[in-house]
Amino acid sequence: MTADTRPHPVADVAAMTARTTTRILRSPETVIMGVALPVLLLLLFVYVFGGAMDTGTGYLNYVVPGIILLCAGFGSSQTAVGVASDMVHGIVDRFRSMPITRSAFLFGHVLSSVARNLVTSWVVIAVALVMGFRPSAGPLEWLAAFGIIALFILAISWLAAALGLLAGSEEAAGGFTFFLLFLPYVSSAFVPTDTMPAWLHSFAENQPVTPVIETVRGLLTGGPVADTAWLAVLWCAGITLGGYLLAITAFARRTAH
Repeated sequence: MTADTRPHPVADVAAMTARTTTRILRSPETVIMGVALPVLLLLLFVYVFGGAMDTGTGYLNYVVPGIILLCAGFGSSQTAVGVASDMVHGIVDRFRSMPITRSAFLFGHVLSSVARNLVTSWVVIAVALVMGFRPSAGPLEWLAAFGIIALFILAISWLAAALGLLAGSEEAAGGFTFFLLFLPYVSSAFVPTDTMPAWLHSFAENQPVTPVIETVRGLLTGGPVADTAWLAVLWCAGITLGGYLLAITAFARRTAH
């Protein structure tokens, strides 16, 4: 009787996802930051800056979607660093010597990132509810909002995986993802874009984060979403496809020899 050496894509992806998630859970610093950072940012923006912000509505209701996307960007930077670390320290060469699906390595990192950031999103919402966040969304609006958030997390996770492969070190991977953390600040996440200078307002209105935030905010608080939902889906689909193709191509090149 011979051992089965055929790749099993679903089982391989599940094993790689479990491996990445287990590594994160064994890092107390990463777990603490993953939980503490969203809470601290929410408290900071609401209780320190919120009194000075004029958004035309309660600032807590306004800022929650922005905090969720900001923390998703932080989580994706951890994905980039994790991919770069695996490439630098040689574990990928070990995987290549085993009968597993080659792309399972990337899918494992991306799916672990999606799961981790969805949990963080729930933490933000749970704390916001305790602070007084009172969304008017029904079950379908909640489902649609989390669908948009999940699409955004999937998109930036693939992009982060690609950046981790393009980086030559863990430090460079962390630097490459800086713009993912920066984008929510230049959007409607924390203040209305109408308050920005004309040149910055134009950028803020036409970058990918703003329609995602406006759609999630509208779904949760009863605002209009018809003009932003399709833009949010298109941005997320485009970034997912671009990040996936870039990651697959970069992974193939780095493991060609």
